[in-house]
Amino acid sequence: MTKIRKICVYCGSSTGADPAFAAAAEQMGRIFAENGVGLVYGGGAFGLMGTLAKAVMQGGGHVTGVIPSFLERREHALDSVQELHVVEDMHERKRLMFEKADAFVALPGGIGTLEELVEQLTWIQLGRHSKPVAIADIGGFWRPLLSLIDHMREQAFLRPPWETSYLVVDKVEDVLPRLQAAVARKPAPRRELRPEF
Repeated sequence: MTKIRKICVYCGSSTGADPAFAAAAEQMGRIFAENGVGLVYGGGAFGLMGTLAKAVMQGGGHVTGVIPSFLERREHALDSVQELHVVEDMHERKRLMFEKADAFVALPGGIGTLEELVEQLTWIQLGRHSKPVAIADIGGFWRPLLSLIDHMREQAFLRPPWETSYLVVDKVEDVLPRLQAAVARKPAPRRELRPEF
């Protein structure tokens, strides 16, 4: 892979307490559309998910939504996306999102967002894939997690060769350039391993 065509974004199905979160999601959507980068996301119409997807579509960009059938009503699937996959369960959702994306970004969100982000970091740590992951630390949202990861490192639970890799960005306008730079400097793997779900 030498170019990022689609990015999977994990984010909240609500907008959160800080208006900066929704503003960041909207700005990221515009940036994706302007640069011809497609969005892969959880398929919801509300919260940061909906704000992001609608911004991509308003800018003329392509959106792929992936939502499990049991969440279709609860999260109100955004039917206007160009590509909507209604799947059986969360495992299929995560597998399909992984397969369709060239890179991953975590915006602010709840337990589900945290779980998806940590799973990608785990797969990198275990050598199951080498796609870049960016943590968008909008307003310092992810600072407690980053402190915890540092604590794990200090306590020798993260150490070579079992380190994980990720990018931390404070502003959404830096996300795409940082991901593209990561892809450009990374040698192409002989074979991309598929994570086991």
